[in-house]
Amino acid sequence: MAPAIRIVRHARARRARLSIDPTSGEARLTVPARGSVNAALRWAETQRAWIAAQQSRLPEPRPFAPGAEIPFGDTRLIVDWDAALPRRVTRDGDRLVCGGPADGLARRITTWLRREALNILSGDTAYYAARAGVVVTQVTVGDPRGRWGSCAASGAIRYSWRLVLAPEHVRRATVAHEVAHRLHMDHSPAFHAAAARILGDDPAPARVWLRTHGAALHWIGRDV
Repeated sequence: MAPAIRIVRHARARRARLSIDPTSGEARLTVPARGSVNAALRWAETQRAWIAAQQSRLPEPRPFAPGAEIPFGDTRLIVDWDAALPRRVTRDGDRLVCGGPADGLARRITTWLRREALNILSGDTAYYAARAGVVVTQVTVGDPRGRWGSCAASGAIRYSWRLVLAPEHVRRATVAHEVAHRLHMDHSPAFHAAAARILGDDPAPARVWLRTHGAALHWIGRDV
């Protein structure tokens, strides 16, 4: 059976367009607001070879399995699993030691990574907020596909937990970016100047890294 194509209507689309979501591999068919879905689907079916070629270039899934290496900041952690050990995941140097049934192992590792991400990102946020002289009311983590962080007018900042899988300079630049939104809720020149000042470095390399490698972070921990 051919993979499903998700249909998305877009008010500003002028014609049907196919794209591949780099974080999930999903094929998306964008259709104008008043366009014919059936006609667009018939056209999309003629593009199956293109879809397959694009999907073949996507990163390989990297499941959280025994022996797997997980990027973690500027280091790598190796999943060291033994069914006889306690279920709780603990870090011992460059090893993530965990036990219990193999079923649920990936979930337990993900839970540990999310908890660590919240701790690390909360600490980073407090540091850069102090540098900026601003107040951040709350820090949370999630797993969005479209953004690495967001800052609300209330002062709450939400990050992708997957930032802990990126190099440290990328994570820190992303945090400084979101903290800078406490000064400027836009992406004006004043905002970018504030973000660089808060970071104390040029954030451009981090942006380039995320554009180049960011999508691959969403394939870490994925089984299929």
